[in-house]
Amino acid sequence: MKTIWKIHEANTRLQEILCKALGVTPVLAQILVNRDVRTPEDAHDFLYGGLDDCHDPFLMKDMEKAVTRIKKALSSKEKILIYGDYDVDGVTSTALLARVFDEMDIDYETFIPNRLEDGYGLNIRAVAKAREDGVKLLVTVDCGINSVKEIESANKHGIDVIITDHHEVKENERPDAYAIIDPHQKDCQYPFKYLAGVGVAYKLARALMKGNEDVADRFLDFVALGTIADVAPMNGENRILTKIGLRQLRSAKNVGLKALMEVGKIEPEKLTCRHIGFVLGPRINAMGRVGAANVALELLMCNNESETRGIANVLDKENRNRQAIEREILKQAISKVEAMDLEGQHAIVLADEAWHPGVIGIVASRIVEQYNLPAILIAIDGDKGKGSGRSVAGFNLFEALTRSGEHLADFGGHAAACGVRIETKNIDAFRESLNEAAKQILSETDIEEIIPELKIDCNLPFSHVGVKVIEELKMLMPYGPSNAEPVFATSALKVKNRPREIGRNGFKFLATCGSLTCEAITFRKNKVHKPSQGDMINLAYTPSINSWNGYDSIQLNIRDLQIAE
Repeated sequence: MKTIWKIHEANTRLQEILCKALGVTPVLAQILVNRDVRTPEDAHDFLYGGLDDCHDPFLMKDMEKAVTRIKKALSSKEKILIYGDYDVDGVTSTALLARVFDEMDIDYETFIPNRLEDGYGLNIRAVAKAREDGVKLLVTVDCGINSVKEIESANKHGIDVIITDHHEVKENERPDAYAIIDPHQKDCQYPFKYLAGVGVAYKLARALMKGNEDVADRFLDFVALGTIADVAPMNGENRILTKIGLRQLRSAKNVGLKALMEVGKIEPEKLTCRHIGFVLGPRINAMGRVGAANVALELLMCNNESETRGIANVLDKENRNRQAIEREILKQAISKVEAMDLEGQHAIVLADEAWHPGVIGIVASRIVEQYNLPAILIAIDGDKGKGSGRSVAGFNLFEALTRSGEHLADFGGHAAACGVRIETKNIDAFRESLNEAAKQILSETDIEEIIPELKIDCNLPFSHVGVKVIEELKMLMPYGPSNAEPVFATSALKVKNRPREIGRNGFKFLATCGSLTCEAITFRKNKVHKPSQGDMINLAYTPSINSWNGYDSIQLNIRDLQIAE
């Protein structure tokens, strides 16, 4: 399917204002405008914002109540249970709060559920076990907002529950917890709504350490790791916390993360968001998907270098195991889709008894990439199934599930991703209902079908592609949702030589215009049309500096390519 290029319209008036106020080039000024940064004040905060620019955690609903209850537990020597989730966001949230509790000398235990045995979020068996262990206060991180029955059980057992979460709230099914800290609550006045779970846990930690906030700030490396791995929007507070956290990660103060970087062959001082997304994050996630996530938590909590090296090797091994399982499921899922008639379909729902529930979310992402439709994959176990879904840009999957949820036992998530539980007998009915809901949502937005789009920041003359612009782009880092890596378009370039294949799935060639020549490269040849020598092309790309054998050259990282008419 051909991708539509959506090029932002140049705003020369705002470019001039930002250039004059900040001393930046018109290219950077336009990129800021494209990200809705339209005033010098907002631009300064975006580029140079620090912790002093973040909001007071006590603006969050129930924060004061939660802090008071935790301090009461400290003074009364009550045992607290930190209840996390098994993904990177949940593990880092648990580690951060545990580290701060250590500083406060609080009596606590941690629990991260096993995906296969316990399922997602709170479960009644774990609540009963907490009661047996003498727990009086349970604090969730990155989960709990939809655990109505489980919190009812905790209340009956005399356990107070403080929920810290960042997932969407079903307002008509809000649990009866002692305190709920989730910025998505309609009655929560906190200005920034898109913190990751670890960001919410950090806000609680900072509130607990009021007057001594630097204790919580020591663990911003965890915040950066969880925020990037959870693909949270990289603007507002997320951007500030992640920038500072990345600096901490590069200094490798946490011995467990240092060991994991060694296993992943990452030089700490060169670490970027991409390393977290493709190297560190998957290795931590692997334990929650096909192993026990408490091992990943142990890595973050351990201070012994020799022990952390052993744990890091375990995570690496489990990640390779996860990759093998994922490849096989993807092969089977593609086979199922190819056997379907996708004409008129607005969402894909696949199910199989042989699928591992720990990796179907990743496979769903691959299916979305290949077919550009929202996808939910379900692992069947007898008469029940657990599913994981991913959406496409611009389509709210949570809203679609809300409209088709009568066929589900339970569901949760947000616009881009979801988890579901379903009785096997209802899968076919759910597939039909989800497609109908998707069709309704698309019709309400006057869109007949979802066509892949590539957002391009601006048309850039080839003569403007230079070191100054590339260096200036670094001011925009870290990249992520809502602050994507900039993409430029240049027309009427000539392919100077025959494209040469590289690696498993890439090619490169020389693109030229007049007397200027740059190397263009992609590692995704299945997604990019391969040109021939002599073709005139329009190129969408991100420029970078390629260093090789002591020589620096400009490289165009291809995002899309069109043969010029």
